[in-house]
Amino acid sequence: MKCPFCSSTETKVVDSRTAQKSNAIRRRRECLDCRQRFTTYEYIVEHPLVIIKNDGRREEYSREKLYNSVKIACNKRPIPVDKIDSIVMDVEKELEEVSGAEVISHFVGELVIKHLKDVDEIAYIRFASVYKKFKDLDEFMSQIENISE
Repeated sequence: MKCPFCSSTETKVVDSRTAQKSNAIRRRRECLDCRQRFTTYEYIVEHPLVIIKNDGRREEYSREKLYNSVKIACNKRPIPVDKIDSIVMDVEKELEEVSGAEVISHFVGELVIKHLKDVDEIAYIRFASVYKKFKDLDEFMSQIENISE
């Protein structure tokens, strides 16, 4: 494991425990060079999920990509990192329940929107504005009015 602080590959595991409803292993690591500590997560990948993009391309599902998009929407909002992790885990759980190895990207976006709407309206609007590709202020205002009702 590479240290995120000094890029050394000399690290040791300080603590391990199950995390996120026993679907992952959380490991606390320490770099042997710079002595910084950091956390890693280990997940089981049962079968690769393929996302079908709007233009027809197929892309392997990336947890990191999903996490980063939710994190960007929640930027500078009072949303704890644990809640972002929880949203990503809930979306992944719902994706696992879908039969088949391919999912349309639209479905993933709708799942994220559903979870963000329950957590924070501003994060929801931020994500929706990118996901739904608002073209002008009227579309943006329309979405805000829908939330207000």
